[in-house]
Amino acid sequence: MRSCSCITAASVAVKQYGIVGENLSFIQSGEWTGKIHYWVTALLALAVIPLLIRFHLPTRFDWIGLAIAYWLSLATKALFMATFFALIGFSPARTVAPLLERLRREKIRILLLVVYVAVLVWALPVSVAVVLSVDTVVLLELYQRIKLQGLLRTARAVLPPALYLFCGLLLVSAYNDIVLSVRFFAAYDAALNSIDKFLFFGFSVSDLCHWAVRKFSLRFFHFVEFIYYGMFAQIGATMFLTSFYFGRKRALQFVGAVLTAYYLALVLFYLWPSQGPYYLCPQHFSQFPASLKTYAYERGSIAGAQALWSRAHLSRISFDYYIAFPCMHIVQPLVVMWFLRPWKRITIFMAVYNVLLVPAIMLLEWHYFVDIVAGIILAGVAIVAVDGSELWRWRIKHES
Repeated sequence: MRSCSCITAASVAVKQYGIVGENLSFIQSGEWTGKIHYWVTALLALAVIPLLIRFHLPTRFDWIGLAIAYWLSLATKALFMATFFALIGFSPARTVAPLLERLRREKIRILLLVVYVAVLVWALPVSVAVVLSVDTVVLLELYQRIKLQGLLRTARAVLPPALYLFCGLLLVSAYNDIVLSVRFFAAYDAALNSIDKFLFFGFSVSDLCHWAVRKFSLRFFHFVEFIYYGMFAQIGATMFLTSFYFGRKRALQFVGAVLTAYYLALVLFYLWPSQGPYYLCPQHFSQFPASLKTYAYERGSIAGAQALWSRAHLSRISFDYYIAFPCMHIVQPLVVMWFLRPWKRITIFMAVYNVLLVPAIMLLEWHYFVDIVAGIILAGVAIVAVDGSELWRWRIKHES
């Protein structure tokens, strides 16, 4: 099915159900301004196996673990986040009201839903049960509104970008391992830390983290982690929304911008490899709360980087990522905000989220401040590279 037919079908669905019809003209031209990421991905894919063999790295991937992490765990969280975006971005009369009216007419649905949620809460952690419950309700509601044919059309629109992102992330993980096998992973940590101290008049990210550990409770750091790790589901949510409302072509542009940023980050990591302030700080693991999942992740990151540098035997490649400079954790939500900007309330939410994300990144001691600055610049470069003509039209529109 052609991309233009996906966009046309989305237009009909949006106009029929009155969700965001007025925003669709934003992308109906379907113009693509940046396709180079396809060529880069293809070249990286052709070279990855020979390079893995050359540097004595495994050519096998952890397919089971990768499938569970991406196609199951991330997919369910992404649908949940897409639902959240829809609730804040669209009118309640167009989202929740039809569902409530249907439940009012068919009260047996309420009983079945209560039983279903109760079973999930009994069998699973509460957070997982909530996500699965919301996802189930959303899928059933979509089936009621657009029927099976519409769901299949949506799946055909979202699966190609999802598969493209999956393949791109595998390449990023493999090349991350390749770089670490030839470049010392913390070669520029001291230099980046010195730049931070210059910018903050002698203080470092580690100083800020240790101050916060003494000042705030563990509950505060759980909130900080919630902000930090909430970024991942936004990628899948943006794929869902752009695929459904604007078609496969726009979703592939979004994925292309994300992957372009990752590929450029690999180049910068090769030139200036760094692990992050948690590696450089001698007191980090003695003062940072060990009950936080970040504690285990950072320990695992150091162990994995050291193993690659020392050429320790690896059995297979998984989602391995060790790049501190630039900070991709700020790049991705900025790209998300750009592609979701037709919905003003979602854009406002993402702007607030990004403001909170910056201190969260530093309080968990994941990145130097200069990493974040580089990440902001990298996000702009990726958007220009993939969506430059749309950026130009947007600028002219807002300047006129």
